[in-house]
Amino acid sequence: MKIRRYKNEQYNKLAEITPKFKAEAKEDMSSLTIYGDIGESWWGDSISASQIERALKDIQSDTIHVHLNSGGGDVFDGIAIYNQLKNHSAKIVIHVEGLAASAASLILMAADEAIIYTGAMVMIHEASTGVWGTKADIKKTLNALEGIDKSLADIYMTRFQGERAEVEKMIENETWFTAGEAVDIGLADIVDEKEAEPVEEDPEEFKNSVLEKIRNRNGNKINNQVTKTNNSILDKFKRVSNE
Repeated sequence: MKIRRYKNEQYNKLAEITPKFKAEAKEDMSSLTIYGDIGESWWGDSISASQIERALKDIQSDTIHVHLNSGGGDVFDGIAIYNQLKNHSAKIVIHVEGLAASAASLILMAADEAIIYTGAMVMIHEASTGVWGTKADIKKTLNALEGIDKSLADIYMTRFQGERAEVEKMIENETWFTAGEAVDIGLADIVDEKEAEPVEEDPEEFKNSVLEKIRNRNGNKINNQVTKTNNSILDKFKRVSNE
């Protein structure tokens, strides 16, 4: 049974992102690929803060490109990865290649340059957990979640262009942003959208191409009319000859 992750049910129907973690340390430019759930896992099918920490220790380059596609996971691992990237001496360039949701959106906030691909999305929401116990236990958990949500707002405000009350409401609502919307509110810097450069056409050439098309069309009409006329004359002669 698939665990409900998001308030918006339509997004719970999304296919699971295949886990992938890859670290490449080069002298001039390094990269990290973070695909799938964030956090520790017994089955090794997620990406943890411990893995990121080990990978960053081997990176001495001036720039790190992080390729991100994740529906989220453990909030504290997300916060830890955010801080690990923020505290690294390299310039952090994060590419949102599909989804940066929940804990993964926290990782995005660590970017010195945040690039989101066309069609990709960002989602922010409240922390959640399961709880069992007495009223006192539930109250403690509620207080903890409220504290976490304040920490989330602190992180988003490092990039968000609006007021804190606005981002807090967006967190409460579970808000999904398209690539363009994420850029507009400051959660990303640019949309990676390569448009074809318009080809400049000479006005005279354009006019001539239109004239040629119309002349050809009219010429075909005239030819068809001539053919019909010739056929009509031939038919008339054939009838006379038969008589």
